[in-house]
Amino acid sequence: MIKLHGRAGGRLLIAGAPEGHDARVLADLARQGPVVHVALDDVRLAKLAEAVEFFAPDVAVVQFPAWDCLPYDRVSPNGEILSRRVEALTSLLAPAAGPRIVLTTINALVQKVPPRSAFAAAVFTAKIGDRIDVEALQRYLGDNGYTRSQTVREPGEFAIRGGIIDLFPPGTDEPLRLDLFGDELEAVRRFDAMSQRTTDKCDSVVLKPVSEVFLDEASVARFRAGYRELFGAVLDDDPLYEAVSAGRRHAGMEHWAPLFHPAMETLLDYAPGAVTLDPRVEEALDARLVQIADFYHARQTLQSTEKKANVPVYKPVPPERLFLERAAWDALMESRPVGQLSPFALPEGSPGGVDAGGRRGRDFADARALPDVNVYDVVRQVIEDLQRADRRVLIAAYSQGARDRLLTVLREHGIERVQAADSYDAARRLDRRTAGLVVLGIETGFAAQDLSVITEQDILGDRLARPARKRKRAQNFIAELSSLNAGDLVVHVDHGIGRF
Repeated sequence: MIKLHGRAGGRLLIAGAPEGHDARVLADLARQGPVVHVALDDVRLAKLAEAVEFFAPDVAVVQFPAWDCLPYDRVSPNGEILSRRVEALTSLLAPAAGPRIVLTTINALVQKVPPRSAFAAAVFTAKIGDRIDVEALQRYLGDNGYTRSQTVREPGEFAIRGGIIDLFPPGTDEPLRLDLFGDELEAVRRFDAMSQRTTDKCDSVVLKPVSEVFLDEASVARFRAGYRELFGAVLDDDPLYEAVSAGRRHAGMEHWAPLFHPAMETLLDYAPGAVTLDPRVEEALDARLVQIADFYHARQTLQSTEKKANVPVYKPVPPERLFLERAAWDALMESRPVGQLSPFALPEGSPGGVDAGGRRGRDFADARALPDVNVYDVVRQVIEDLQRADRRVLIAAYSQGARDRLLTVLREHGIERVQAADSYDAARRLDRRTAGLVVLGIETGFAAQDLSVITEQDILGDRLARPARKRKRAQNFIAELSSLNAGDLVVHVDHGIGRF
């Protein structure tokens, strides 16, 4: 077992951790203590989260993604991403009930976040039978980033219609419908965002902010003071300053987040424990820091041009207020036990390293390239050899549909001892002479002492895809129910003309 927690300092090279097996390594570390893993990007984060959840369902996974916009952009991050980030930060404030791993990216970790104190008192809870002040609830929603709309469909939206309050809190799959009798909360129901039909009941409601900047009186006052301190008196037309001063949200205001809070922290302040890093993280860090500096310099350079063109001048917050500098990053890494993952074997005589025992699996490209070789015969032989070596064999497909089609293809080519499994535990319950066919979105397989995984891409060279069937869709399809008014004529795709 690899020991990372409790190390005095320095980086531990964890070799032999190719894709797929690295998830098993991280899960083992998380069972020893909390772990924050830094992935190269959000695509890698999503794949790693899927693999950890597959191999280690007992380990809770908290995903903390990066903003999906450039540094010093004029647009705000996607609302769903902001909701996921806030949900992650608030969940980390509560003690973990079991093993937990935090998955983030280099871009997310290098950017500072609101302090823990900002979220400590920003949670609204109510249960059936409680009395709710609708005006106070509406103020809470406005202060914490919720947007009022006619129909609630996206995270962060809310609607009030008499005694019915619809809202879509962060961290939930479906919006909630609060039914009030007077000021008493009589019922809480989940509902489908598209059909607007209720699905099931809840006993309580928990609301969290949907943004990393707040518009309560204290936050607005801090912003105004900090903005004037940084950029001087506001003399000309400044839409950002005017909007925030009036308590209104403004596009891109999150890029001035340090001015809304008394101080900024990092994700690691929320998540104690060890840190593990993807391969090539240092190169990605250097590239990100250069990008941040370039965009900040570009914004400063454009200020004179924007003034001459009589357009709102973008006044960027200094990088050190919103992002970690290299020295601060190095200090953070020196304060924690750090493990550096590598897919390759541990070099002989390498000090300060351990081998996790994984290797990249067999790629059947050579068999596919030979005209007189049946790749499925080679696959069958490899599976039998692995099983004779007392290794369990899994075949990974990208989706349930691909798994079903791959099962048919394998059996048609004489690989009979293969059976679909819905989970890793189900696959482990199969006879060792039977290969388990599972859904796991890794591109290349791996081999470890107890397990070998072969992917659909290893066998076929690409994903097994079925051509999409063209579906007829009515022209001028009505996607929003709110676009209809009583009495409008409509055409139903099956039933013809009717009146709404």
